[in-house]
Amino acid sequence: MCQLKLTSVTRTRLTRLSAAMSVVLALTYTGGAMADDFYKGKMLSIVVGATPGGAFDVISRSMSRFIGKYLPGRPNVVVQNMPGAGSLTSLTYIESVAPTDGTVIGTFLPGIITQSVVAPERIRANLSNISWVGVVSADYSRVCYGFGPNGVKSWDDLMARQKDQPFIMGTTGTGASNYINGSSLREVFGANVRIILGFPGSSELRLAVERGELEGDCGGMASIPPNWIQGGRAHVFVRFGEKLMPGIPPSAIYVGDLAKTEDERQLLDLLYSADKLGRPYVAPGRVAPERLNLLRVGFNDTMRDAGFIAEMEKLQETIYPLTGQEAESVIAKMRNARPEIVKKARQIYE
Repeated sequence: MCQLKLTSVTRTRLTRLSAAMSVVLALTYTGGAMADDFYKGKMLSIVVGATPGGAFDVISRSMSRFIGKYLPGRPNVVVQNMPGAGSLTSLTYIESVAPTDGTVIGTFLPGIITQSVVAPERIRANLSNISWVGVVSADYSRVCYGFGPNGVKSWDDLMARQKDQPFIMGTTGTGASNYINGSSLREVFGANVRIILGFPGSSELRLAVERGELEGDCGGMASIPPNWIQGGRAHVFVRFGEKLMPGIPPSAIYVGDLAKTEDERQLLDLLYSADKLGRPYVAPGRVAPERLNLLRVGFNDTMRDAGFIAEMEKLQETIYPLTGQEAESVIAKMRNARPEIVKKARQIYE
């Protein structure tokens, strides 16, 4: 069984979460009895912008078994799948339709975050109208892989593809992280990549890869079926995190090492900043501050729960959490990118 190893970095982050939680607790419970019993007899809904069976779904279902005990009144927690438009359907619901009393939170594909900065007119939701509850894990393990004996096995293989032999991958929509990964290889480095839009979710994408309809994909290392790796069918050829994370083969070249200019490096940094928000959870922006504090405290406590950690270990998902406040800081930095870099990033969506 894969063991979840709490590295010194992870331990430091959990310690920081604990400190942040203590501060938020002090703010939360100044409200007295009203805060103590708000969730009693109520239901918390976790809206997932993806189909059942994928990483976002299974993580949310695991979290639903623990977060309730860390909210005052111990509400029942249910998961509602709301896929569509690369998870924009769910995000739009949270941003403009969902109840604003603190009884709904949701998760969506973080590629939408980048799109909201570089091409906001292309998305229906306004990310200024959401509140950040927290992030389960920064997605530092993103890679691209080829599949099958005749598929792409290395960066050189990809770059050698002729005009009539594109590397074909699929995605749910332009807000998905794998869309940004594949498009950036094409737009920044000139790789011959073709992306097919409209897949319902990651489960369907994996089936299409296995059937040979797609030649590979980009995603978290843990999203690649272990038997594909062990059987030599999946070949990881590039990674998007500078640090070589456990399980990623050393042969996977770091995309930042391929950049030739400072502008290219800044462009890649903007495109992949959303990876720091890899598994995000948000609430409607109109949720009252005291309710948002309750949700943030409950989320932070869940990230430290031994049972939740054990379930994440079984899922082979690393816990590398961010608080809601830390997530807001990442967004602010992205919005401060140089205009000329933002303009270049827009080409990903044109």
